[in-house]
Amino acid sequence: MTFQRARSDEQREIRRRAILDTAATMLDEMPVADVTLNELSRRVGLAKSNVLRYFDSREAVLLELMDRVLQDWFAELTGDLETGLDPALPLVPRAEQLSAVLARSLAGQRVLCDLLGAQGAVLERNVPVEVVTRHKRTALARLTATADLLRRYVPELGAAAETSCFHAMVLAGALAPYSSPPPGVRAAYDADPALAALHLDLPGSLRSAIRTLLLGAVPRG
Repeated sequence: MTFQRARSDEQREIRRRAILDTAATMLDEMPVADVTLNELSRRVGLAKSNVLRYFDSREAVLLELMDRVLQDWFAELTGDLETGLDPALPLVPRAEQLSAVLARSLAGQRVLCDLLGAQGAVLERNVPVEVVTRHKRTALARLTATADLLRRYVPELGAAAETSCFHAMVLAGALAPYSSPPPGVRAAYDADPALAALHLDLPGSLRSAIRTLLLGAVPRG
């Protein structure tokens, strides 16, 4: 697509959305590490300098996209929990159900997992304070809403729900690359089956880790 010069707030918002939509499409095709500002500019039909009028950097684009992906994930998780949990069950089976739903939901959001994995080490390294502050405030609001949702089904978590939710999301970002290795690593696994223990099943690994998190976070006594 190509754009003429944006002359109104509405036109500028259209440009911003087009940049974010294009970045989202790229992340469906490639990992965060392969998304470059040059390729993003080419696909969106703007000069690189014009893209930088709307976002300070590639990282700023991806941080804002992450906010949108988190919002979509929260809406999906809300529906999954409504149908996947029995609030009448005792604590342990209820926590196991919550772990299964949360793990399945996170594992199904590969773009979110990729962004979570890159957030601390990459995405927050090349952005101005005001950009990262805005992102952190939005992320904190999403975390609070998700923790409130978890407490609806496991009220025993209490104030630990925020920490448990945050740790679950960090785990999703950290574990995801081990379930989708690059071709060279896959070839090594195929050549030596003993190495397959290092090739993780993301939903299963997340479920086990989140279950441990939830049950360990419930206050004793």
